[in-house]
Amino acid sequence: MGMFGSGALAEAISLVVYSVVAAVLTIGGLFVEYTSVQYLGTGEQVVAFWLAAIGAVLLYAGLYGIGYKKLLARVS
Repeated sequence: MGMFGSGALAEAISLVVYSVVAAVLTIGGLFVEYTSVQYLGTGEQVVAFWLAAIGAVLLYAGLYGIGYKKLLARVS
């Protein structure tokens, strides 16, 4: 199968997928947190706190759930 065996190819693809998912969740979380701060500045506190909670979940999922637990575990 060339340079990669089927196991190594599957591992490389899963690393790429986990990296992309972690990056999307983290960037999405940062964007939602930024939007939360904008709503807080306009006085919409309920919306701001909901967005802050959603952003925190996205950041947790991207950085810890996927990035640390899945991606880092596969690399090390």
